[in-house]
Amino acid sequence: MVSFVISKKNIIIAIFMLVAVLTRLVPHLPNFTPVTAIALFGGLYISNRILAYALPLVIMLISDLFLGFSSITLFVYAAFLIVTSIGMLRKKPSIFTIFLGSLSFFIVTNFGVWILGYPKTWTGLAECYTLALPFFRNSLWGDFFYSGIMIVGFNFVQKHYLQKVK
Repeated sequence: MVSFVISKKNIIIAIFMLVAVLTRLVPHLPNFTPVTAIALFGGLYISNRILAYALPLVIMLISDLFLGFSSITLFVYAAFLIVTSIGMLRKKPSIFTIFLGSLSFFIVTNFGVWILGYPKTWTGLAECYTLALPFFRNSLWGDFFYSGIMIVGFNFVQKHYLQKVK
């Protein structure tokens, strides 16, 4: 079990995730981050289910220790688990998979925003999601950008350096 977790492939995956999470520390557009891409990447490429869920969460937790936590952190982490599940179920990266991850992250995290900060009415829910749409646009761009870089980069490394590793 330990040798499976500490395989060359999993080390490379962890490096890709760590590099991606470091971009959260540089100035960026609101919500143009690698957050969803990291969770999706873990679900797509880590075959050990426990590691697929744990590694992205641990990496985000460490970065959140530096950036700070928010009132919706639990919803963000729950969305992370859902996005990782999407990657595990879909098995292959695609534009649809990335969009599905983005959409689920948007729905879960903004539901948390509604629960914690808006009137508990249909109008409050609609207002919450409507006001979040500009941030969703940036999230989509960020998710496609970071997912694309991580997927293409990892496929290149896997093809040229990890050919026999599964």
